[in-house]
Amino acid sequence: MTQHTSTDKPRTKQWSVRLDLFEEGDLTKVHAVLDTGEGSLQSRTSAQRNPHDAPVPEIGDEYAAGRALIDLGNQLLRAGSRDTTPNDLAAPE
Repeated sequence: MTQHTSTDKPRTKQWSVRLDLFEEGDLTKVHAVLDTGEGSLQSRTSAQRNPHDAPVPEIGDEYAAGRALIDLGNQLLRAGSRDTTPNDLAAPE
């Protein structure tokens, strides 16, 4: 495990997430992009209003955007897992 010493310089990074929402009747679609400055991840999700629910577009926005953010989070976790696998194989016992 890496230990930080007082000579380590702190790092600061800024990642950006962009959510584009598109409404077509009772369907809300989202295109989400996470830009890390070194790469990007994308997600496309949607939410469909139940015909028995009141027509409140904000609810579709929340569901579709939430699903996109969850998907981006899962992609990040998978990427982290893939990136650590070579380190696990090379770790001394």
